[in-house]
Amino acid sequence: MATNLEGNKIVAAVLTAGITFAVAGVIGRLLVHPTMPHHTAMTIPGQATEGPATPAAAPALDPITPLLANADVAAGQQVAQRQCASCHSFNEGGRAGVGPNLYGIVGNHHAHMEGFNYSTAMRGMADKPWTYEDLNAWIHNPRSYLAGNRMSFAGLSNTQQRANLIAYLRSISPSAPAP
Repeated sequence: MATNLEGNKIVAAVLTAGITFAVAGVIGRLLVHPTMPHHTAMTIPGQATEGPATPAAAPALDPITPLLANADVAAGQQVAQRQCASCHSFNEGGRAGVGPNLYGIVGNHHAHMEGFNYSTAMRGMADKPWTYEDLNAWIHNPRSYLAGNRMSFAGLSNTQQRANLIAYLRSISPSAPAP
């Protein structure tokens, strides 16, 4: 009984071609040493020349404080359990995981947990307290709030979920300021 190996041959040919192109690219860069120009090679009359590209500013977030009055603490706790509990704990005196314990975070200073190995960027903000708007920006996108931090969380884009989560964090923060 003969088996048809045509499918295997096709897959092997595609993989071989991909590996060949990758190796050729590496060898080509080793031999040629390409350099990119630092300025444009030619200008078009009447066109303004651009300077180096600057990153776009992060979009401004709507204030979260007005939403806290009607935020659902129980829904915020559910968001915390789904999105945050794999790295953080929320009980008083709780352990640090990948991230610090978040009990009492609202109104407390950045890098608040003694003994936790914060990033240099976060340690640089150790004297600044966590306000509701700071937490909103952080939870929305930790990378744009503080470049160089080590948090791998992509952020929560839903404003109501952020408000609910912040309301929950306020509920476990005995010294939280009034919103």
